[in-house]
Amino acid sequence: MAAADIVWLSTPEAARRLGVTPRTLYRFIDEGQVPAYRFGRVIRLKADEVDAFIEACRIEPGTLEHLYPEPVSEAPSTEASRT
Repeated sequence: MAAADIVWLSTPEAARRLGVTPRTLYRFIDEGQVPAYRFGRVIRLKADEVDAFIEACRIEPGTLEHLYPEPVSEAPSTEASRT
């Protein structure tokens, strides 16, 4: 990719593209999850690297079962067991 082909995003643009707040984006950058570049006082992100981060966050089918556990069946009521 030639330097002229790079599409740069500002932090507000990148946050909007990710659907997160700028604060969350800065956390991703600080944790090294999303690469970013500082030019003086300006932080920019490459659009293709933001897109790669989005793809890396894709949820694999079958990995969310812990979020919807099977309902626990109720034990027979104690009144019914007394009769």
